[in-house]
Amino acid sequence: MRPPFPYLADPLPRAFAHRGWHLDELAGMENSLPAFKRAVEEGYRYVETDVHATSDGVVVVHHDDTLDRTTDGGGSIAAQTWEQLKGVKVGGRATLSRLEDVLEELPLARFNVDVKANSAVEPFVRVLERTGAFDRVAAASFSDSRLARLRRLAGPKLCTAMGPRSVLMVWANGWVPPLPLSRLAGGFLAQVPVKQGPLTVVDRSFVKAAERAGFEVHVWTIDEPAQMRELLDLGVHGLVTDRPDLLRDVLVERGAWQQAG
Repeated sequence: MRPPFPYLADPLPRAFAHRGWHLDELAGMENSLPAFKRAVEEGYRYVETDVHATSDGVVVVHHDDTLDRTTDGGGSIAAQTWEQLKGVKVGGRATLSRLEDVLEELPLARFNVDVKANSAVEPFVRVLERTGAFDRVAAASFSDSRLARLRRLAGPKLCTAMGPRSVLMVWANGWVPPLPLSRLAGGFLAQVPVKQGPLTVVDRSFVKAAERAGFEVHVWTIDEPAQMRELLDLGVHGLVTDRPDLLRDVLVERGAWQQAG
């Protein structure tokens, strides 16, 4: 399948360092610039991350909507200005980053960005326009409406994941006569867990349904080598992991590791 976006031009499978490389001496440093830099230094081409927007529209790299869990700051990101947040430190060590800074610091890395809040949609697109980063960023969200807004604002140059409704259509297409998924499903990437509650999402029929429509299947968050091998054997196109060291080992043993460089 010919990738429609430069973001997807690399050979399969895709290996994503979830929130960067936050292992060993970087434990507790998820979604920090040192964690992203380490992932790239370790050979990762793709990094998964998350963004929120401050009250004055600055896009910051952070998973939670509050600062309390992973930083020495506190309170809601959306309720504070960048001036108030720019001294906050992740894990008490690395300064909270703006998305723009991360993109500039790592010009060869490709980022899968979960846009966590409606207030971040327009600022996020402005950052991509300002930095010229559309060719190395894909946008994701658990909100169909948020993804629709991202597509309207950015146009066809932005690679996006599917929202829950589109993923459901792909899943259903594995069990019923083929549907016109290429017209119905928004986004190009089915980024999903193996299971959702009691329901198995990723199986051979799901992967085949996605492939028939020209979509990719990326599975999160996979940290056990046995499960990595099982999913790769099913034909999934990408894995997202908090154990990038182990995923790299699995891909090396299969002759499928694509070293960044």
